[in-house]
Amino acid sequence: MEKKITLEICAGSVASCIAAEEGGAHRIELCDNLLEGGTTPSYATIALAREKVKIDLYPIIRPRGGDFLYDDLEFTLMQKDIKLCKSLGCNGVVIGLLTTDGKVDKVRTKALVDLAWPMGVTFHRAFDMTEDPMQALEDIIEAGCERILTSGQRNTAVEGIPLLKTLVEKSAGRIAILVGSGVRAHNIAELVKETGAIEFHTTAKAYEESGMVYRNPNVSMGGIPGVPEYGISKTQVSEVKKILALATEAAGN
Repeated sequence: MEKKITLEICAGSVASCIAAEEGGAHRIELCDNLLEGGTTPSYATIALAREKVKIDLYPIIRPRGGDFLYDDLEFTLMQKDIKLCKSLGCNGVVIGLLTTDGKVDKVRTKALVDLAWPMGVTFHRAFDMTEDPMQALEDIIEAGCERILTSGQRNTAVEGIPLLKTLVEKSAGRIAILVGSGVRAHNIAELVKETGAIEFHTTAKAYEESGMVYRNPNVSMGGIPGVPEYGISKTQVSEVKKILALATEAAGN
């Protein structure tokens, strides 16, 4: 039986949001600072993205990079950002909060889910840093989230296939399992077939060459290995279409 695939694009800019929609994606996770795993985008970025695309828009609510243990000031900031997303007409938000011992912060997670309503809430890859994924699954369901973004507690989703498959089975339709991290055209069919999931998350990005002609050879502003100094990261329409087509084909087999 064919399963209906949902493709979510992790977009780092409004341009990438537009490309995601043009490529046929169903939902956008809007982030800033993708090299840090994603942080909350600016008010203007969220507002303009909402103006430009009609598909579901879920900004990430993450005040900084690093761990997922937040102090009171950061939690207050997250609350204010959720209210802003609601006022701008977003469909949902993406959150993830843990306790010091590697468990889901159930109290604060539920508080943010309640605050976000009627928007939906995805619990992001903070899940992959929990000590007991099966308990975390139940805690997130109890808190009222609608899906979990996970790589199966490994660096890439392909490596995490065994746990991803178990999570899909254990979720039993109570919550969606959104498979992400390293999802690309060359492995999407394997992930569809081996995990049993129907929701997938990818940047579908490439680095486009900068338009700068003068490039100072004595200064580097980035210095991150594998990241071009004069390259602009952007979701590619053709890649979104390709991944979606391959996933849909695999789901029908």
